[in-house]
Amino acid sequence: MGHIHEKIDFTVAIFVVHDHKILLIHHRKLDKWLPLGGHIELEEDPEQAALRETKEESGLDVELLGDRPPTTSPGTRALIAPRFLDIHRINDTHEHIGMIYWARPRKSADVTLATAEHHDIRWCSAAELDQLQPPMSSAVKWYCLKAIEEIGCQLPDPRPQAPDPKFQPLK
Repeated sequence: MGHIHEKIDFTVAIFVVHDHKILLIHHRKLDKWLPLGGHIELEEDPEQAALRETKEESGLDVELLGDRPPTTSPGTRALIAPRFLDIHRINDTHEHIGMIYWARPRKSADVTLATAEHHDIRWCSAAELDQLQPPMSSAVKWYCLKAIEEIGCQLPDPRPQAPDPKFQPLK
């Protein structure tokens, strides 16, 4: 989907960690190493966008990590909080508010390259980040290292995280 507003859009970035490695894509249009991610579409919430973008760009089904408050009730669904938020300039007249999520694969860590969007997709250790060409930005590298540090020591949550069947999104 294209931009939904001429000045600002909401986006998601998903830093997926498996076996102390981070999943990165070499973005075809931007010629940059980035996490999975993209725009939040009008008919979805940030969690749905993160899961969709991850599946489209890598083929992975992931578990988003973070806190979900126990405040779900009819007409309300608590969302997993992004680990971080940022705002970044795309060009002189457009910015993105980024919701940055940590995630891990639900089952297999086998990935599929989305050739229309990316030159490459790969799992990288912290030591391999400095060897990527073109070099990644210091901000993306910081998030990569932080995700590896924080997720590398977490065990999977055995409780399923299914959407609340009583929740009805606005149409």
